[in-house]
Amino acid sequence: MAPWVRTRLRAAPGAAGALALLVALTACLAAVFPRAVDHYEDAGLRHAVDRANPARTSVQLYAPQPDLLLPQHLREDAVRPETLARQYAKVLAAVPGPLGVDRGQSTYGARTTDHPETTDPWLPRPYGLPARVSLVAQQGLADHARVRAGRLPRTTGEVTATTPEVEAAVTAETARSLRIKAGSVIHVPGVDREPLAVRVTGIVAPRDPSGAFWSTQPLLRAPALVPLPGADPPKYWLGTLLLAPEAAPALLSTAGIPERYWQLAPAAGSLHAHETPRLKSAVASLEAGPGLRNVRTTAESLMQANTELDDVFTSYDRLRTGIAPLIAVAASGAGTVAAVVLLMAGGLAADRRRSELALLRARGASLRGLTARLVAETAVVALPAGALGLAAALLAVPAPRTGYALAAAAAVTAVACLALPLRAAAAHRAVRVHTDRADLTSTRPSRRRTIAELTLLVLAAGAVETLRRRGTSGSAGDQLVSLAPALVAVVAALALVRLHPLPLRALARPAGRLRGVVGHLSLARAGRTSVSAVLPLLALLTALTTAAFGGSVLAGVGEARDRAALLTVGADARIEAADTLPATLPDRIRRSPGVHDLVRVSIDHMARPQDGPSSVPLVGADLGTYAGLAARTGFGPFPERKLKATARADGGSDSDALPALASPATARTYGTRPFLVRLGDGNTVTVRIVLVRKQTPAVSGSQFLVVDRAGLSARAARPTALLLTGDRLNAADLRRATGAAATVQLRSEERDGYVDSPLQSGAERVYTAAVAAGAGYAVLALLLALLRTAPERVALLARLRTMGLTRAQGRRLLVLESLPQAALAATGGLLTGWATIHLLAPGIDLTTIALAAPQGSAGRTSLRTDPLSLTAPAATVLLLTVGVAAAQAWWSGRRGSVRELRAGDSR
Repeated sequence: MAPWVRTRLRAAPGAAGALALLVALTACLAAVFPRAVDHYEDAGLRHAVDRANPARTSVQLYAPQPDLLLPQHLREDAVRPETLARQYAKVLAAVPGPLGVDRGQSTYGARTTDHPETTDPWLPRPYGLPARVSLVAQQGLADHARVRAGRLPRTTGEVTATTPEVEAAVTAETARSLRIKAGSVIHVPGVDREPLAVRVTGIVAPRDPSGAFWSTQPLLRAPALVPLPGADPPKYWLGTLLLAPEAAPALLSTAGIPERYWQLAPAAGSLHAHETPRLKSAVASLEAGPGLRNVRTTAESLMQANTELDDVFTSYDRLRTGIAPLIAVAASGAGTVAAVVLLMAGGLAADRRRSELALLRARGASLRGLTARLVAETAVVALPAGALGLAAALLAVPAPRTGYALAAAAAVTAVACLALPLRAAAAHRAVRVHTDRADLTSTRPSRRRTIAELTLLVLAAGAVETLRRRGTSGSAGDQLVSLAPALVAVVAALALVRLHPLPLRALARPAGRLRGVVGHLSLARAGRTSVSAVLPLLALLTALTTAAFGGSVLAGVGEARDRAALLTVGADARIEAADTLPATLPDRIRRSPGVHDLVRVSIDHMARPQDGPSSVPLVGADLGTYAGLAARTGFGPFPERKLKATARADGGSDSDALPALASPATARTYGTRPFLVRLGDGNTVTVRIVLVRKQTPAVSGSQFLVVDRAGLSARAARPTALLLTGDRLNAADLRRATGAAATVQLRSEERDGYVDSPLQSGAERVYTAAVAAGAGYAVLALLLALLRTAPERVALLARLRTMGLTRAQGRRLLVLESLPQAALAATGGLLTGWATIHLLAPGIDLTTIALAAPQGSAGRTSLRTDPLSLTAPAATVLLLTVGVAAAQAWWSGRRGSVRELRAGDSR
């Protein structure tokens, strides 16, 4: 077998190199996909944990102060750093995997849970209430703080519950707010003793203010003005004094009700998305399960735990679950295209070597032996190429798991190794010396092929119906549903292959009556195409449909973000003030670069119809420009004349009512009769609803009224917001022109804010890669099909030139011969893509991937056709076909006919 393999590789090095390149590229893409998904899902999980407040994500374990009935020295020993450190080590050992602990941000100590009033008159009292302090003896202060003034606190000798004075430090923010300086002494009330004197020896600044060490207990970093229960607005200052860990026993004699605590910060770098269920189980175990029981047994029997980390994991998992089915659809489509191209490459190789293999069978080669030799021949090329593609994927994308990548690369390599041998075995089961030409227009499909096609049709119909009923939200892990777009493309391709001969037969007869020979000959050649053209057509149609579907998903995501941002802002930019805008501001803004139009509106958010308990935003607008803005944005366009303040009702008591545009909810509540609206400034206006629209640019929400600003009083009509329309608006220029008079909000900034997680951006990149892969494999399938028939075409062209065919006629012949299949694939791909999108649109919801969190006013984001995604791949196929045929004709014209004839004969 080895001599056979060496001979074949030497005889066709180009074919072997092309196969190796195809396998390496496909294996690399297949192996990269699961690693890319793991990579962006892990990044999304870490992003979710990092964005959450450490007070939520840290696991806080705490225990009350030692029993008051214990001897005093035992109570003091229980809060000393040595005892807490031993318990901390046992807590760390009890944390169940895969939850990791960031030991650099985790800590332990003792603190007061009640905050008694201080007796020092020099501390600030903004509402006449004395300040209060929290005493915290937390381990690791020296490693997490920089000394701004003075020094860190320390102890002299052994501190006990009766120690009269201890040292402490405060943060710079606490010192500034409470007017504390190095050397200040604060007295904390005690229990059965004199107040504890706390001398501030240093002012410190956190090295990492947002880290868990400082932010798990926010009071450590900054003081707070706390409202007194039942009092409005009296508040008192509450700050934290940071004691040395060795001074913790002094807390036992204060009125602060001390407790011991151990806080564990999760190590974000050790979090992996595929372990989310285990992570939630680990947190639950530590919070109220076996983990907590283990801690109570080994460390402290009264220990309790509290955290919201499991809620963070649940929120992330909900987002991940909403995006994963869409990614499965993209993966299934791209994988189907790659598999079809690999099978097509094997089928074309078997068709190219048909005579060789038939001769070997005629000379006595067994089918098993021939198949084994072909497997060895392809394996020698495919196995190293697959390994190379896998290695490139492992190096290109870091990820914790390699199993899925290895399986994907192995599957690609297996398909590449078996495509040629199995196709050859099927074609040469019987020994034949001569085989009839299998023309597309004359060969009837076999019964087995018909059954296989009907089976695919049933599967595709079931997948489409399931996806339409359940949607992507319920199809995670359902491979049949994920394959719906690819199955629709495959069924459409098989249907087009069956219908392909009909137009060729219909055109052949009238073309035969034409004077020229090129048209009739090109149709005859196209009609005598081998049935092996089924796989290229299948590959082309599947790739084009996948590219169109993926492109429409990306376009739908972008459109959803644009619409949600436009609905939030109301225009390309919005300038809004809490009260009224300066009179000169509209003119300044109108002169800003990029501003095309400006709409002035007055928005009264405190307007109350019929003096009711609930307010309804009342918008007073310049109707001419506002109606144009509503028409441009598509948010409740309306005829301007209907709301003109001069327009009146039919007479009587209705004549003074302002015509108003209202939301459906407002219209249902107040009807069409005139009603009184009390404005925020105390004045009233009578309005009558004449138009109902679901949305309007100036405000979002389910309740609003829009009236002509000219019908309001001068005070009520003063503009409070400007809605700007323009291209390339510059946020810095607008904010510079506005100054501190109002806030500036741009639609582009709002849109960027919807990409809230690496999950979204990662999923978009995967879809973009799937679209690019689909388009690339479509081009590859077309090139493989054209290159397979290139020698035969060149030889035919050389023979016809000896009979008087000109170069221009030869060029037209090759182009016209290639166009039927390319036009069929392009048209079929366009129609199939359009049909697939419309069939599956009811079950595809892009809201999660587009906005991360549903925007109630924006509604559900459904899949829509994107003209560019439909037409661009199809047009590329046509242009590439014509270009390759023209280039082939030009190249053959540069070579002599005798040489081409000999080359064709040798083939």
